[in-house]
Amino acid sequence: MQCNVALERKLLQFSTFSALLFALLGIGFGLWMGSLVIIFDGAYSLVSLALTVLSLVAAAYIRSPARKGNESCQKVEPMVIAFKGLVITLMCCISFSSAIMAILNGGRDVDTGLALLFGVINVVGCLATYLVMRKYGQCSGSNLVVAESKQWMMDTVISGAVMVGFIVATLMQHIGLAAYSVYTDPVMVIVASVYFVIVPLKMMLGALKELRATDDYNAVTELR
Repeated sequence: MQCNVALERKLLQFSTFSALLFALLGIGFGLWMGSLVIIFDGAYSLVSLALTVLSLVAAAYIRSPARKGNESCQKVEPMVIAFKGLVITLMCCISFSSAIMAILNGGRDVDTGLALLFGVINVVGCLATYLVMRKYGQCSGSNLVVAESKQWMMDTVISGAVMVGFIVATLMQHIGLAAYSVYTDPVMVIVASVYFVIVPLKMMLGALKELRATDDYNAVTELR
């Protein structure tokens, strides 16, 4: 499919703005309430922001008329996607380690009422962004936008898991299990980290496979 450059640029810019908004919201709320999982959610959005900016730069480089037909440009897109997968994987690993340390230190006491409010706002916002990216991303013909929509899918489900976790923590406080509710926050981070490390790993492996296929194709072309 032919790439719609103008649509690709608009979608990546929209994703950049959304990532900045949710990063500031998540990190700010997380630090204020002392919630590790909300900080994780905000940090994910911050990493998404940095990676989206990288996608914008890569898209501008690839679509430049001066580089039209340049074989080296074929490698830029999968290289960016592979790098994005690697960064998200590392972030999941760091978050997992932090959550384990929090459990060993006795858990984290969080205001579940405020956290639940944040969770609802975050889920609605991330879901709306994901739906926009998926709907128009299919029309753009851009692998960078497709990778971006996968990031938002992960962020939406992470936010949903956070919201469900705080609902569980609130229920535990009302049925006499408040002493155990302090472990809900780090446990949610562990679950999210383990589950969502699969998506970036698949992104990375797929991009590396595409890079190898490009190298093989170029090698055959040179032999001819």
